[in-house]
Amino acid sequence: MRYIVFDLEWNQCADGAAAEKAALPFEIIEIGAIKLDAEFKKIGEFSRLVQPMVYRRMNKITEKLVNIEMRDLLREQKFPKVGAYFLKWCELPEVVFCTWGTTDLTELQRNLKFFGLPALSEGPIAFLDVQKLFSLCFEDGKARRALEVAVDMVEIEKPIPFHRAFADAFYTAKILQLIAAKKPELLQKISFDVFTPPADRDKEIRIQFDSYYKYITREFASKVEAFEDKEVASSKCYLCHKNLRKKIKWFSANGKHYYCLAYCEKHGYLKGKIRVRKTEDGGIYIVKTTKLISEEDAEGIRERKAHAVEMRKKHK
Repeated sequence: MRYIVFDLEWNQCADGAAAEKAALPFEIIEIGAIKLDAEFKKIGEFSRLVQPMVYRRMNKITEKLVNIEMRDLLREQKFPKVGAYFLKWCELPEVVFCTWGTTDLTELQRNLKFFGLPALSEGPIAFLDVQKLFSLCFEDGKARRALEVAVDMVEIEKPIPFHRAFADAFYTAKILQLIAAKKPELLQKISFDVFTPPADRDKEIRIQFDSYYKYITREFASKVEAFEDKEVASSKCYLCHKNLRKKIKWFSANGKHYYCLAYCEKHGYLKGKIRVRKTEDGGIYIVKTTKLISEEDAEGIRERKAHAVEMRKKHK
């Protein structure tokens, strides 16, 4: 097993107006990566600039942040070649991708698809979100620090400037090595990138962690279709596997996040949370988590439901 710790820099529409409408809102202009072996020792490096093919004027914010000029990029190879080199260097498929945060793996896959390169996977990709692991290891598990702030907190030396792909991959790898040495059990706290949802029911993600259960569905045409699915709508205790009657049925205040409350006679209150996510093809998929909670937290769900009802009354 090898770990690919990588970071990307990307450009977007120079005036920002067309970025959200484009099939490629963020075009990769730099890839930096560190390869670690199974014992988290460095065994390779990758650093390449990329000549853009879509956005050939540099967005001013991007140019200022990463300190790269378009004339430098125009001397480089284009993404189809650089991306292919990177995939070959990774030595797929026996690798675990590691990133600071959750966006880089998605944007890598979007660029691969746009430029006609092979997909990384036929479904969701398990990866290590080092930003999340840092919070679990050194803080409360909820905070999400900027990379440089995290580096300063654990007093890692800073021999190269931040905000370039290789530098940020270098520092992310340093933090990952610290976590692996200090709390190796945290490496089981995997995240999932769902750029490509599960192809069918048999390939859906069902995984139990120490304090919650996660379920990632296949693609549905609509929320109505998704909530008609029995497994999506159900509440099941992940410890005794009993189907539970809901104390509070699924509700939402914003149409994106849904909550429910159920009760297990053996293990107590169970909170369900559903996040509705859009797919690249215009459909939706569901990420459902269920977690056993205290009576105090259950009361918080009741208050949330009361607030949602009140908000609906105001908007009628």
